Amino acid sequence: MNEKKPEKSRREENTEATREALLAAGRDVFAREGYQAAGMEAISRAARVTRGAFYHHFEDKKALFDAVVVSMQSDVAARVERAARIQPKIWDRLSEGLGAYLDACLEPAYGRIVIQEAPAVLGHRRYREIEEAYPMALLVGTMNALERDGEIVCEDPELLARMVDAMICKAALMLAETDDPKKLRKRVLRMVDVMLVAFRKT
Repeated sequence: MNEKKPEKSRREENTEATREALLAAGRDVFAREGYQAAGMEAISRAARVTRGAFYHHFEDKKALFDAVVVSMQSDVAARVERAARIQPKIWDRLSEGLGAYLDACLEPAYGRIVIQEAPAVLGHRRYREIEEAYPMALLVGTMNALERDGEIVCEDPELLARMVDAMICKAALMLAETDDPKKLRKRVLRMVDVMLVAFRKT
């Protein structure tokens, strides 16, 4: 028997709404101006909250940026998973998921905040922690499923997942610099597929 979740109080709802407003405003301002130029006053105004409300939820600008990155990675991971689940076969889910992730990287806000600025602002260790919890977790899980089901022959599917991740992360940086990102996206997916075929059980 499922227990009914307790209803949130008006205060809890307002607190949650304020936090979501700050996350949305932070995302917009960070994407438009970049982390260094973004000001807490501008973010507070965009969220329509006081400076005191800002500090009630986040210690400083970096803490908000961290939360924005977590939120964006969580959202993208959910989108990747939804796109992948359309395919009945795990192998096809992998290709669909990688394509969906690169599509996210083509979005200006994600590309600037998560791909370009987050590693420098948050530091490599924190950035990897967030990545491990969201997109990397999906990739590792898929590789393990392929190995478990006999689709690939690989003594270390987690290492293979990290190698693919390294390729995709590098490609994500290149997408922001190329004149034809859609063409590069297709080439990247084709090359990753060629590499993975070497591990596919025949």
